[in-house]
Amino acid sequence: MTKAFTAPSLFHERARSNPLRSRTEVASFLASMLDALEPHTSPDGARIHLGYTATHFDEVAAQLEGFSRPIWGLASLLAGGGSYNRASRWRSGLASGTDPESEEFWGNMRDKDQRMVECSAIGYALSVAGHELWDPLSETAKINIGNWLGGMNDKEMPNTNWLWFRVFANLGLSKVESPRADAQRMQADLDHLDTFYIGDGWSRDGPDGIVQLDYYSSSFAIQVAQLLYSKLAQKEDPKRCEKFRNRARMFALDFIHYFDPEGRAILFGRSLVYRFAMSAFWSALAFAFDTSNGDDGVDYSLPAPLTWGTIKGLQLRNIRYWAHTQPGAFDRSGILTLGFSYPNHNLLENYNSPGSPYWACKAFICLALPENSMFWTAEEEEYPISLRNTTKVMKHALQITTNLGGHTYLLSSGQQCSYPVKQSAAKYGKFAYSAAFGYSVPVASLTLEELGGDSTLAISGDGEETWKCRRVTKEARFEGNDEKQWLRSMWYPFPDVEIETWLVPPTLDTPLWHLRVHRIRMQNSDRVLSTAEGSWAIYGQAQDERALDPVKDGDESESEGTYASEGLARVVSKAGVAGIVDLSPDVTRKGQALRTDANTNLVSARAVLSVLRAEYQEKAKDIWLVTGVFGLPFDQNENHQRTGWMEEWKKRPVLPKELAELISMK
Repeated sequence: MTKAFTAPSLFHERARSNPLRSRTEVASFLASMLDALEPHTSPDGARIHLGYTATHFDEVAAQLEGFSRPIWGLASLLAGGGSYNRASRWRSGLASGTDPESEEFWGNMRDKDQRMVECSAIGYALSVAGHELWDPLSETAKINIGNWLGGMNDKEMPNTNWLWFRVFANLGLSKVESPRADAQRMQADLDHLDTFYIGDGWSRDGPDGIVQLDYYSSSFAIQVAQLLYSKLAQKEDPKRCEKFRNRARMFALDFIHYFDPEGRAILFGRSLVYRFAMSAFWSALAFAFDTSNGDDGVDYSLPAPLTWGTIKGLQLRNIRYWAHTQPGAFDRSGILTLGFSYPNHNLLENYNSPGSPYWACKAFICLALPENSMFWTAEEEEYPISLRNTTKVMKHALQITTNLGGHTYLLSSGQQCSYPVKQSAAKYGKFAYSAAFGYSVPVASLTLEELGGDSTLAISGDGEETWKCRRVTKEARFEGNDEKQWLRSMWYPFPDVEIETWLVPPTLDTPLWHLRVHRIRMQNSDRVLSTAEGSWAIYGQAQDERALDPVKDGDESESEGTYASEGLARVVSKAGVAGIVDLSPDVTRKGQALRTDANTNLVSARAVLSVLRAEYQEKAKDIWLVTGVFGLPFDQNENHQRTGWMEEWKKRPVLPKELAELISMK
């Protein structure tokens, strides 16, 4: 068999050979990432320049990102008793970056300045590793750092998770006894951040009216910040710290459902360029709940079924997933790329600089725990058996998570970004998001191939010149009963087109299927409406690494390839099986295996999508579409194609009787 040549990367080969199971091994991997940054670092260490792409903020702030974000890992390594022989680069950078007389000065803070974001990493570093990064500095340097960090205390900040960055600036300054620490400002910010809390451990990323609950509500910002604060401020603020720990206990029992047994997290929302920061909650939880330094009488118990071995497994499997199986996440020298599984600028927000991906270093917070800690001495455990083959309603996030049949994903309605963000319809508006298959983003807005329309109902009203998908969701809510619930929502792709969508999770009888129901109503009889509903987009190459061919044995074959006919379409590759079936009462849509444009899907750069297509032109008459979507990822650790799934494919999911009755009344 002809194989494509892949030039070996010394960095990736070393990462793959590292088991990443012990503290020493994880520290070694972090050190290799830090080493890779050295050639890109300015002479006095304050700026790291990793590329020439732009952001909405200035270039100096972008290079500050490159400097500050790796500190999440470096400071944790030092705090846990480890060492890094080039730590002086960052110590020097702290001094020169905050010195107004230095050529590498970062610049003073202004209102809503990107520099504020980077204060959280620096404040954390001062809090946990001041002995290495603060104590050796001159008094002048300490005054400059205090002035620079304290300069944000009288500035306007976005009313979001950003307020945590000022909390950590003041926390860090207080830990090193800088006179620029503002305890009153910190407590006011903490009181306001508490207004974001909505119950059961969950916080939204902003005030009342904000609806998105993405990874900023968990591993990227809020939950991690609460956990770190609960550890670092226990003596000064015990009641608040206890509150944060209790929130984390509740949240952990939900958040674990966003991870699969292989260590992958469900791809959802913005800023996925941060990659393994998606798992940072587990590192922060371990840091906050560890009692290896003695029992201070505080309750640090973990909620069942979580154990120290479970937490360790969740965190380290995620790091191993990136280090061992995703070479495209790093360039050949070991620099994190702008993308997800591979370099992909279609994914990026306008605030993603070449240094932005190093937010991923939050996953290394577990290194702040010493070798003899409960986390590092625990035997790593697999994903809890009691949580496998389960479905869980996330009432605050308006999502339903499931891992029935071995596929971890969520159904979603009601999530949307409260401000303009690139590709928001793809990041928040899709019907389903998977840990294995990921989601796709458009590379343009014209053809269906450019759209990357997985897990959505794409609508065209101009002869398929352009396509629209669900972006803003109205009236989202749960329906059903205690035994089974589903999501219902309204959306309006055009002023004269109303779509109501129901999303029904899988059942034990048909664990690899979920159902979607759409009621479409058009008010304009002159409009011809084209629809294309997509399943999961998956890897689209065959074993010979050429494009998948149509299977020869029709719908009876488990062979890799594509299959499409009236009412169904299916794709089989080394990634798994993804298919879609039309179960509509009055219409039959045409199945198609669509090769989407390259670099649309975040996991597979060359992807194929199973779709159902049709056209309608009916005024004031409900058009009912009922869709079954099938998905089975193949285990990445297996070297052979899984077989035996045809039996599940031949089954058909059954609508809840309430929805069946609603359709029958049409």
